[in-house]
Formats: sequence, C-alpha cells, structure tokens
Amino acid sequence: MALIDLFLARAVKRGQLIVRHFDGTEKRFGTPEPGFPNVTIRFTDAGAAGSIVRDPALGAGEAYMNGRLVLDEGDVLDLVSLLTANDLWEEGADRLKASWLTRAVEGVTHRIGRVNMARAAKRNVAHHYDLSDRLYDLFLDADRQYSCAYFTDPANSLEQAQADKKAHITAKLALEPGMRVLDIGCGWGGLALYIHARTGAEVLGVTLSEEQIKVARQRAADAGVADKVKFELIDYRHVTGTFDRIVSVGMFEHVGPPNYRTFFRQCHDLLSRDGVMLLHTIGRAGPPGVTDKWTVKYIFPGGYNPALSEIVAASEGLRMHLTDVEVLRLHYAHTLQHWYDRTVAARDDIVALYDARFYRMWQFYLAGALCAFKYGGLVNYQLQYARSRHALPITRDYMGAREAALRA
Repeated sequence: MALIDLFLARAVKRGQLIVRHFDGTEKRFGTPEPGFPNVTIRFTDAGAAGSIVRDPALGAGEAYMNGRLVLDEGDVLDLVSLLTANDLWEEGADRLKASWLTRAVEGVTHRIGRVNMARAAKRNVAHHYDLSDRLYDLFLDADRQYSCAYFTDPANSLEQAQADKKAHITAKLALEPGMRVLDIGCGWGGLALYIHARTGAEVLGVTLSEEQIKVARQRAADAGVADKVKFELIDYRHVTGTFDRIVSVGMFEHVGPPNYRTFFRQCHDLLSRDGVMLLHTIGRAGPPGVTDKWTVKYIFPGGYNPALSEIVAASEGLRMHLTDVEVLRLHYAHTLQHWYDRTVAARDDIVALYDARFYRMWQFYLAGALCAFKYGGLVNYQLQYARSRHALPITRDYMGAREAALRA
C-alpha cells in the first residue's frame, strides 16, 4: 500500500474520499455520512502523492495550485473540510501534521522569518496587500473590510456583518466628541471613516501598503473629510504624538512575536493618560506555535497568529489595565465562507486578472483559513486596554448601549 493510502486511511473516517492514483488504481477511504462531504481527487503525476505525505499542508496546497491534484467530485473546500472535520482541534488535531523532522525545521525557519524588522515588514505587507484593487473588489464587501466580520445572526449578509463589526469595535472605544484616534493598520480606510462619521472624532490611519493608502486618501477626499481623517504611509514604530484612543484591526498578525513588547510599549507611549486601546487580532486557541509553511510561502510572509498568552505577556509590566477580553469563535468562518463563495463566483475574472494557478492558490488559501476557524484552533481576540482605571465604566453595559445606538 502506498504511503499516501496509509496516511489517508488514518485521516478520513467520516465522509468518503476517493483517490485516483496516477497509475490508474483507485482507493476509497471513510464511509459516507450526512454532514460530511464526499470527494474524489485525482493525481496527475507520480510524485504528487509523496509530496503530500511529507508535508500535508504544503504538499496539498502546491499540488492543487500546480494542477497535480485535481478534484473530480467536490471542490477544494469540500476536500479541506473533509480532512479537517475528521481532525477537530478539540480532539487533538494531529492526523494532518507533517513529520516531526519537518515540523522541527519549520519551527526554526519560521521563528527566524517572523522577526519582521521594519524593512521586512513593508516588503511582507506589499506581498499581500498591494495586489490588484480589482481582486479585493471581487470578494470583499463594498467597504473593503478585510478582517473578521461580526455576525449577530449567521444568516446576515456580509455587508451587514461588516457594518456590525465596525459598530462593535467603535462601541468598545467609548469615544467622546473631540477625541483623537490612531488606527494602526488602517487598510483602505473604512473603519477610520466610519469612526469619524459616527462620532466626530479625528482619526489618523497608518499603513505600510502603498496601494491601500492611495484608496484611503481618495475616499477621505471624496467624503470631504480629508482634514479630519488623515492617512500616512508609516511604520507604527515611527508614529509620534498623543492619542485618546488607539484601534488596530487585523494588523497584529504581522507584528511578529519578537516585536510584541515594542508594539505595546509604543501604544502605551502614544496614549493619553486617560487613553483606551482596542486590539482585534486572529489568534490561536492553544499555546504558541508556528505558521504553516504554505501560508508563509505564498500568502503571509512573516505572518503569525498569536496565542492569548503571548499577547498578555507582551503587555504586562507596561502599567496598562487589561479591561476586557472577548473571543469571537465562528465569526471568521462565516466571513470566510462569504469570501470563498464570492471568489468562486468570480473565477473567470480572477483568472483573467492573474492566471488559473493564482486563482487556485487564492481558493486554497480561503478554504484552508475557513476550516481553521470552523474545525481548527483559530479564533479572533478583541482585547481592550486602558492606562487609567477610571477611563471606562466599571461594567460592560456601556458597550451594548453604544453598539445598539451605532447600529440604529
């Protein structure tokens, strides 16, 4: 029996996977079961199966991108769902791991790569966020919110959930008229513009993406608020001034653990004495780990999703009160389902924009991320900090009241 067959016999118990080998043989794994997809894959060359056994995530991703693994029944989301649903994080999630030697090597190289000094940080951001504006228009909501939405109802539209996310975050900032806000990693400016429109606060957004800042500045100009909502192409480490509030959404994943203390120290120093900050980041539900090799190589070089323990440890000793922690579990899975569906619907446009290989890469990225939140150990954390113990009400009631008002 081929090594890939031994691997899949262990990996697939519920649902059915049919494998058509390059030599013409066919193998079946698992048992059809309601709620689990039935998938048929085909290898188009003799070496594809071996690359998957050596490193499942990297090997499968590259094989699919390069047309060495083809789906004859189902699509790549069905395949990833079948494998990860059989390997739940709560139950140990070890069937899809690479060999111990591969993991050891990846651990060393990943820790070196995530140092993420200033020059590397800008290059890493450009790798992902300076892609064509047209690509992001094809799968994001109209406001280009490229982070976890907030689903008060899983049936809500992506646009509604992203609007609710902005309300959820803005409510936690407890903004008052005349305040000055720093948005670290401002993306295309949607949250900064929302905060100003809903609260009147002045906002400075900072990013390292040249493509994003062009759009953000144009949006502020078009809205006639360029004097109140400003955007700068600058590393967070070089920001100066004093701010009443700091918000950072979907940026901390690119900071790198060696720089966590620097990040929090900078936020502390930029906050006024009564200042409050809100950090929204993808995180891992378990202990510290490493980013899988495929994601680092093709999607987020230098990226890392922190454990809660790493975030809290980095902020300790800076005399900031951790005033609230919220864990959003399935919200990003719902968000990614929308992004995946829109990507699939826009296949021809994406292939025309790039090529078929890029489309398959993007599809695999979204499928893998979706399943990591649905079946794996990824969540979203929102952590609120305050420099003064008196800066915020002593109960959480104000959050709900403000959020309701903003959503209304």
